[in-house]
Amino acid sequence: MSQRIVAFLAVFVALQLSWQSLRGSSVEYAVVHYATVRPAAYLIDWISPQIRAQAVDFSVRAHGGGLNVVNGCEGLDAICLLIAAFAVAGLPLGMGLFGVTLGVATILVVNQLRIVVLFFAYRRNPALFDMLHSAVAPLVMLLFVACYFHAWLAYSRNHATAAA
Repeated sequence: MSQRIVAFLAVFVALQLSWQSLRGSSVEYAVVHYATVRPAAYLIDWISPQIRAQAVDFSVRAHGGGLNVVNGCEGLDAICLLIAAFAVAGLPLGMGLFGVTLGVATILVVNQLRIVVLFFAYRRNPALFDMLHSAVAPLVMLLFVACYFHAWLAYSRNHATAAA
């Protein structure tokens, strides 16, 4: 097995275990409630003010049905994948840090959209929610990370060539 694959797996597992060790902590609460649930409730109210979505701990609550944001729904799995990929990519430090920063911000936005879509799907069609939640949304997040990483590598290569 390639050294980069082993390093990627080691970084990914270390990040995942670190995140899991924070379960029940104020860090988990901040990530899930403040960085995930509250923005989702705000977006839902912006789209459909009559729903009156409320952020309550790890849930978006509303009359007619809400959504619980459980472990994995906050987008940290995708962020861990991205960080692990960048850690072994061999990019110059500045290019790698900028790529990770932009990627994490983008993943957080994409994850918010995913949560909002799941919220409305659950309220309108629970069978659609189940399919989106269990298969489509995780695949979309994985493909997004892979495409972003690939695009950043291409950008970095082109940027390095132009600078030389």
